[in-house]
Amino acid sequence: MGRFAQLRAAGTGFVVDLAATPVPVVVHWGRDLGELDETGLAALAFVGEPAVLNNSVDVPRRCSVWPTEFEGWAGTPALEGHRGGIATTPRPRLVEHSLADNRLELVLADEITGLRITLTYTMDSSGVLSAQATLAAPEAIDAEPYEVASVSILLPLPSQAVEVLDFTGKWCRERSPQRTRLGHGAHVRESRRGKPGQDSPFLMTVGAPGFSFGDGEVWALHVAWSGDQRYVVEQLPETPPVLGGGELLRAGELRLGGGERYETPISYFAWSDEGLDGLAARFHALQRKRPRSPRPLVLNTWEAVYFNHDLDRLLALADAAAKVGVERVVLDDGWFRGRRADNAGLGDWQVDKTVWPQGLTPFVEHVKGLGMQFGLWFEPEMVNLDSDLARQHPEWVLGVPGSLVRRHATSTSST
Repeated sequence: MGRFAQLRAAGTGFVVDLAATPVPVVVHWGRDLGELDETGLAALAFVGEPAVLNNSVDVPRRCSVWPTEFEGWAGTPALEGHRGGIATTPRPRLVEHSLADNRLELVLADEITGLRITLTYTMDSSGVLSAQATLAAPEAIDAEPYEVASVSILLPLPSQAVEVLDFTGKWCRERSPQRTRLGHGAHVRESRRGKPGQDSPFLMTVGAPGFSFGDGEVWALHVAWSGDQRYVVEQLPETPPVLGGGELLRAGELRLGGGERYETPISYFAWSDEGLDGLAARFHALQRKRPRSPRPLVLNTWEAVYFNHDLDRLLALADAAAKVGVERVVLDDGWFRGRRADNAGLGDWQVDKTVWPQGLTPFVEHVKGLGMQFGLWFEPEMVNLDSDLARQHPEWVLGVPGSLVRRHATSTSST
């Protein structure tokens, strides 16, 4: 391997300067530049280097693979955290690298935090670039754990990428697009609902002004994570924009002790010069490679019966479903113990014998007898404070230990 590492597929190119110090720098992400030799790649790196301005640091402010203040980066850093109030200024350096099968792995050692950081970039045949970071603490360490506040995987964008398209919404109006003109500073989208809610950006796209479904050059990011997320696109006065994101961590949520590791969610980056349709084609090609069986036609019982579970009514519903070609019937909310409204029972995943005296067996057998699959709804990440689970295991509830359950019990007894 020479000075540069290249990943190429489906008209997309990704180039990293491995010789940049203290850590490698992303030279290019976008249109495939073809077969460039070391001389051509060196010229690309040279012309892409920002100017050194007056009253600034003496080196160009570039977006490296792991941007930090150590290299003069003044924007969103790759890593924020501390160890007992110190070790707040990472100083990573490249110690290992490998390139094979369109996959680049970079290993950084950080003398300040003590962490060993592994960055992995993989270019899929669809042209989608996946990126993931692993943080590992030393096996033998006497100091207190390193508290990770945030981890962001960031990639640079060209200067013409100044229009942002992402999504927002609410129940029954999810995935509503919104556009923003990027100025100096950061456009940040965070989802703090414990899962990607209606206001999740889902896909953050940045492009040349006026890009549309079928036209325009665009760069996009999807953070493949089902919990709290953070997306950012940022432009400094002296540098082109950057795009990145990752898991949104809460205070005290992630503390790395001796030998412990943290893997970020995979971030999927995609480029297209055919607008949003081009991005969709790349992501569709990536998704179709995942092993899966055909998706069945589903009937969900929720809005047919809500919490009013009645076997005869549900049997008739299943009969009607089979006649119109439904392939799977899903029994939704209301089948478990104490669940007659939405303020109790969630977490007690046992069949409510007062509603289902024979259990679910009669309904399940009827559905299967009609040649359909049976599915059962539950929501493992949620709990009602008015539930046996919350009362028996208050330490499982995300919050101040025990306080929510105690407050709920006091409120209930006073009404």
